[in-house]
Amino acid sequence: MATTTTLRNGIDVDQLVQTIEATQSDPNVGTFTFRAASTWQDGTHSIGRIQSFTHAGEQDDSRPTPFELHGDEPPVLLGGNHGPNAVELVLQALGFCYAVGYVANAAAQGIEITRMDYEVEGDLDVRPFLGQDGPRPGFTEIRVTGRVSSPNATDEQLTELCSYVQDTSPVRDVLANPVPVHTSLEIV
Repeated sequence: MATTTTLRNGIDVDQLVQTIEATQSDPNVGTFTFRAASTWQDGTHSIGRIQSFTHAGEQDDSRPTPFELHGDEPPVLLGGNHGPNAVELVLQALGFCYAVGYVANAAAQGIEITRMDYEVEGDLDVRPFLGQDGPRPGFTEIRVTGRVSSPNATDEQLTELCSYVQDTSPVRDVLANPVPVHTSLEIV
């Protein structure tokens, strides 16, 4: 007998339900440690690598080669434009997180999505980074505009889902709430 996989918005809904059930029966299944590494190249240019992570206490090496990202600054900030700068990557991370949360939760609710776009912008003053007085060194405000189309959901359902996604977004939570950051330095 053939089994049918329910795909909605590119999400395997059956696997999503299994994941939800697995984390409910064993909360450890929901724990991850993600990693990123960065190597300075020259000037303001660095290359980042993202590959393995830990899931439920076990190393996951399902990515045979690392994802490679180039980070740099625009020329006005002394860079060579080899890639987006770090704060642009933070904004992109929020857009990615919202999109994943939206389409996955829509799929679980039986909502088809035919379009999902996010534009994310943030205000930042570099004076504190340059050793001068000014506001905090990070973003002083982030604004997100989402656009969604669905052939089978009401405006109310789509709006409620947007609120739910904001409330459950890991990246938004990291940005909106203090997170302890411990930094060490090895002299080599």
